[in-house]
Amino acid sequence: MEDFMSLQQQELDDIALLEHALAEVEEPEPEPPRINTRTFINRDRAKAHEDLVKKYFAVNCIYPPCMFRCRFRMRFELFHRIRIDLEAVAPYFQLRYDCTERAGFSSIQKITAALWILAYGNPIDREDETQCIVETTTLETVRIFCKTIIQLYSDQYLRASNQRDLSRSLEENKSRGFPGMIGSLDCMHWEWRNCPTAWHGQYVGHYGRPTMVLEAIASRDLWIWHSFFGMPGTYNDISVLDHSPLFDRLIRCQTPNIPYEVNGWVYHILYYLTDCIYPHYATLIQSIKHPRTQKEKHFAKKKKEAARKDVERAFGVLQAKWAITQELVRFWDEETVTNIMNCYIMLHNMIIEDEMHANIEPWQPVAGEILPDGLLEHDEQLLGCFIRSRMEQVRERSINGMLRHDLMENLWSNFGGENTLM
Repeated sequence: MEDFMSLQQQELDDIALLEHALAEVEEPEPEPPRINTRTFINRDRAKAHEDLVKKYFAVNCIYPPCMFRCRFRMRFELFHRIRIDLEAVAPYFQLRYDCTERAGFSSIQKITAALWILAYGNPIDREDETQCIVETTTLETVRIFCKTIIQLYSDQYLRASNQRDLSRSLEENKSRGFPGMIGSLDCMHWEWRNCPTAWHGQYVGHYGRPTMVLEAIASRDLWIWHSFFGMPGTYNDISVLDHSPLFDRLIRCQTPNIPYEVNGWVYHILYYLTDCIYPHYATLIQSIKHPRTQKEKHFAKKKKEAARKDVERAFGVLQAKWAITQELVRFWDEETVTNIMNCYIMLHNMIIEDEMHANIEPWQPVAGEILPDGLLEHDEQLLGCFIRSRMEQVRERSINGMLRHDLMENLWSNFGGENTLM
């Protein structure tokens, strides 16, 4: 009994010693409360809107219309038309209020920010100083602006030639000595700075940097009638042409059969002027690499190259007017880059129409050739044979040589006395 009492007393003493030791341990200091480091920046959207209106949109604005056109790349009337269309279709460009009845950005501010990004190639965060728009909002504005422009105007300003356009283009080129020519074809590379590293092997071509390729057809007035964008920079012009839908309408007989005469011979397939890298198709007319005779020099160095420069001039105007094409593409996704390219091509055509005061009719498909009855509906084998035969007509090399020779003779007989190159 005494042993049991002594053990119990020893346990109590141990517990007392343990409690005393725990009491002597210093209690940890409580953690200081977390401080919210996020700072609120009052960008004063209303004042930024008032300043922008006072500079460019008021009745007695500070800057005259010529400076508006220089900085916005278009006349005020065209800007106003685009703004009205965007507000009617996209709620994003309408003036909205938050839960505290604080007004958001106006359509003028958002459209101006998007246009200045395209026109000057500015970094996205620079609009925070000029328009008081934060970087993320500016990025979203550019994407929605390009998508909405494509949605509204692609059928009208990124279209194939209708009957009126085709007739006007043929008459104009015939007066230049090229009957049957409907435009000049070439490609342009656009550097993609933020191309993912895993894709560099696909997009890094002979430029040594990742690029994306634009294939375009332009007429003398710099209107771009065809654009095909998005092929990797490792592709050359021939590879891009193989993937392009340029000849799809011709192969499917969706283009009119317009005969024309050159040097006494009648041809039925319209053609484009290209440089010497393109294949010798019946629809593509190249220059002569090493002209020797006076006729060849007159054709290659004076007339043909001068007419083919239409698309080069169009690329030059695009790069001068929309500086983002001269800068590095800072977007990550292909869809946004493609939308930006198609957007400013449509804006380019809209500006040409507006400044030429041309009455461009709404697009209507041209009357194509008449197919055999039931060919497209009932017999797939016949359809395949028909498409192959049409492709063979497009790629006929003999017609290319004959047509180029007849064009050279036609130019020499009509324009040969005009400062012939020796």
